[in-house]
Amino acid sequence: MLATQNHKQILIVDRDVAAVEPLRQRLSESGFVVRAITDGAAATSALEERPPHLVIIDWNMPGLAALELIQSVRRARLPQVMRLIILSALAEEHDVVAGLNLGADDYIVKPFSLREAVARVAAIMRCRPSEEESATLACDELVLDAATNRVSARGRLLNLRGVEYRLLEFLMSHPGRTFNRNQLLTQVWGDDSEVDERTVDVNVQRLRRILTEPGYDAYVQTVRGFGYRFAPPSTAHSPSVASGTHTLGP
Repeated sequence: MLATQNHKQILIVDRDVAAVEPLRQRLSESGFVVRAITDGAAATSALEERPPHLVIIDWNMPGLAALELIQSVRRARLPQVMRLIILSALAEEHDVVAGLNLGADDYIVKPFSLREAVARVAAIMRCRPSEEESATLACDELVLDAATNRVSARGRLLNLRGVEYRLLEFLMSHPGRTFNRNQLLTQVWGDDSEVDERTVDVNVQRLRRILTEPGYDAYVQTVRGFGYRFAPPSTAHSPSVASGTHTLGP
């Protein structure tokens, strides 16, 4: 049995016992503290009693709409560090985009590989903002220090312009979460900005070029038809996600 990964807690909410137990066991063996609930009505109270770091929910959970649980997660005591993954048998692109648009950090299609699911969970959890050092964001050896406005990769300082820094800071603050270009314009450039959506694409490309030499360019991912997100390459196995630069659909 592996030691727990800093006691990182995961709550699985899924009526499919046959799917839940193998996933719970594999995540536990990987060092996480895992609870599994098959009753949708008990999920909200479980969140209130002991908020986990990550919630994995079945999209079609009886007695509890996914949107309702997502809203409960976002209202919980630790919204800045809590993540959410949707499990669903719906595999069409518009279903995935709808799930991400609701506020989920990732979307895993059933049936899924246990090995891939655990890898994607671990990748998202690696990039959680530090609860003790809220001014520091870190993913592997890429570190953003908001107190000094410095970014380093593998111990070397990176030369980022202001907008590139703000873009990286916002994406790293929400690891695994996908944002469309309008959302990024509002969050990074501000409501009063007169720049257009293509400005986002240009600056994402510039940020990736800076991250290429230390090997972190693939962490800034394109979700086709939706937008961009920051996550380790391990989470890029979803059919709707690609690293590198692509033209976004409508």
